Amino acid sequence: MSTTGGNADPLAALGSLPGVAESVESVRKAVDRVYGHRIMRRSNAITSEAALRGARGSAALSGADWALEEVRRRADFSGDDEARVVGSALRLTAEAGQLLSIWRQSPLRVLARLHLVAAADEGDAVGRPRRDGESVTESAASAAAGPPLIGLPLPSAAEVEGRLDGLARLVIAGGSAPALVTAAIVHGELLALRPFGSHNGLVARAAERIVLVGSGLDPKSVCPAEVGHGELGRAAYASALEGYVSGTPEGMATWIAHCGRAIELGARESTAVCEALQRGAA
Repeated sequence: MSTTGGNADPLAALGSLPGVAESVESVRKAVDRVYGHRIMRRSNAITSEAALRGARGSAALSGADWALEEVRRRADFSGDDEARVVGSALRLTAEAGQLLSIWRQSPLRVLARLHLVAAADEGDAVGRPRRDGESVTESAASAAAGPPLIGLPLPSAAEVEGRLDGLARLVIAGGSAPALVTAAIVHGELLALRPFGSHNGLVARAAERIVLVGSGLDPKSVCPAEVGHGELGRAAYASALEGYVSGTPEGMATWIAHCGRAIELGARESTAVCEALQRGAA
């Protein structure tokens, strides 16, 4: 999607695409079910569990598909490539909550911080957009897993710069678009651009979380879309993203609906956690 056009509120226009209003309503109902659960009086426990499960789901898409209990058990994430991916996902989930107040004023600063947190010790390329000629790899673990999840052509550094600036202007300006639409566009644009040399998927999913929480749709961060993205699988994720990159109304609607379904699945996961806590089983 081009984010450099002159439409006063281009994101709001996406809300009228076929099926998007239904996705928005379905997401709202799923989120409301979680927030209406009596166990949400103990929401800190639900938030912590959602963060853990969301990080696990995001790491799985980036090549480290660990069992939840293994993520829960581990204390050291420095041992191998997969462990470092899981550690990055956990750090991003924790960091996202600290960046909510900065996002609407300086989204590019937030994206740089997210990459710094994810990439940690990867040299002078950390926290800045890639330059022409620099390679892009999600992680060593994803490279070992086989073909890249996102196999689309890489935009040039100049295109990345222009589209990131356009995306930042949209975020800062705000507008009337539903939270689902804004979150999906931020997520899709970052995946399409792959602005950093590594960890673009982890960063994009963390940015999606920031939008969903900061918008007020999921203020306690208990509906981890990353869980749903992981559950829907790598093939569906990549296919839906191709729709986004196509820029067609049908493709954009497909991507937004995919993101909506991921949020619903994340909400369902937290509803199950609420039920387990109510039974004393979690």
